[in-house]
Amino acid sequence: MIQPPDVHAAMKDAAGTTILGRAVEILDCFDARSPTLSASDIGRRSGIPMPTAHRIITQMVSLGLLERTERKKLRVGMRLWELASRAQRLLALREVARPHLEGVHSVIGHHAQLGVRDGDDVMFVDLLSAPNAVINITRVASKLPIHSCSSGLVLLAYAENDFREDFLRRSHGPLTDRSITDNRALRRELAGVRSQGFAVSRGAVHHEAAGVAAPLRDSANEVVGTISVIVPNSHRHTSFAIPVLLAASRAISTSLGAQTRGLNQIDPTSSSASARASETP
Repeated sequence: MIQPPDVHAAMKDAAGTTILGRAVEILDCFDARSPTLSASDIGRRSGIPMPTAHRIITQMVSLGLLERTERKKLRVGMRLWELASRAQRLLALREVARPHLEGVHSVIGHHAQLGVRDGDDVMFVDLLSAPNAVINITRVASKLPIHSCSSGLVLLAYAENDFREDFLRRSHGPLTDRSITDNRALRRELAGVRSQGFAVSRGAVHHEAAGVAAPLRDSANEVVGTISVIVPNSHRHTSFAIPVLLAASRAISTSLGAQTRGLNQIDPTSSSASARASETP
């Protein structure tokens, strides 16, 4: 009896990895520091054998997922951006939040950004910067470990209990010597974030910069993202940013359908808020 072809097997390469998985590995080779790569660069970074890499790259170019530059290098194609722009959840969040993000940026200056959780990371989905602003290593679509920045602390603080407890059972490395890597200290920090309704992170990503972040809630009052600023690492800058962010957080959450009454109702000039702003996690 003739057996029908195994469609799933046909979609795997010799190593047993799906072609789609290989394509994702190829796309993961590109980042803000390496927007263009040669085929050999991709093979080296991804670990995919060159014959396989060349075959998949050719297919991705034909589909518009990759493009060839004039110098015969490769970059992420416009087709991929077109497809990604259809991610309704992120699109809705960006559209609702953008006017408020611009308002925060006009008041604070430096950097204002939106973040969402992506596994154990924060992915930044929108970002506004200013000339001569303090250093900020994030870019749109870039990621940081969730425990290493103010946005991540907010997302981890309000994450599902199972996810948070699993995360706190594992070890996590630092970005700088100010990153929180002790899980007991991290647990205390997350409790403080939930109590105050915002996070302050000083020097955890770069010694010269501090991050302040507040949660964004949807119609189910679930935290679906963060609004944050990156400012110079000083008490004056972080204290000034807190009430601005909390006001924007409430406005965006209300626009997303959240019932914000009673949320983030703290006096940002109070001694407790000031103490949090001056902490140095």
